[in-house]
Amino acid sequence: ISKELAFQQQQQNFLLTVTHELKTPIAALKLYIQTLQKHNLPEDKKEKILKGALQENERLSQLIENILNASRAENKLFAIQKQKTELVALVHSIKERYQARYHTGLIDFKGPEELFAAVDLHLLDTILVNLIENAINYSPADTKVAVSTSIENDIITISVADQGIGIPEAEVERIFERFYRVDPARSRETGGTGLGLSIVKHIITKHGGEISVWSSENVGSTFSIRLPIQSQIEDDKWQKYLSLKMRSHFQM
Repeated sequence: ISKELAFQQQQQNFLLTVTHELKTPIAALKLYIQTLQKHNLPEDKKEKILKGALQENERLSQLIENILNASRAENKLFAIQKQKTELVALVHSIKERYQARYHTGLIDFKGPEELFAAVDLHLLDTILVNLIENAINYSPADTKVAVSTSIENDIITISVADQGIGIPEAEVERIFERFYRVDPARSRETGGTGLGLSIVKHIITKHGGEISVWSSENVGSTFSIRLPIQSQIEDDKWQKYLSLKMRSHFQM
């Protein structure tokens, strides 16, 4: 089978999957709303239904976000707007969102108290949500996802590790391809479309960084992002220091 034909088949499978995935959360949301409208339920039942509705809404939002980002990447309109961003605060923000969504601590974090870099805040948020969502979906219910940050030689590393089903060695090289899914049946079960990791790689490349993966079947996977740190010349404190230094030089 030719690469072009294989790609067309992947696209067709993708469209079928997306159609199914869009219908599923929409139908679930409708059912939740109708249940609340038609029945006078006790507060604990209402809370359970609202929790389910929020989860379906998050699933729908993430799917739409991935489709839009994939479309932008395909049309070369995937511009990034870097700004000084505190990465540890971003990780904690995502962690709190999952805490509120699942009412439990699913994410462990390890790293420095602060870590600044010049990145596109919205796109980096998209990257981390994709990686964390994958880690949660492919892990046993009683395990946690470990997120860590570190810096060495002006390179920032962000890692997302799980204790999930892992990726077969033969499949590792292909997981960043658009539409590619290691286990289509499992991906349908967890809401996967085969777009998330290709988008992650595209965004990281746009930032001048790289992404790698270590994985072992039935042990888990670790995705590591490496990004160049924000140039010091862009740091406000550094700019102020240069200004004072120049002023001192001319006053000599």
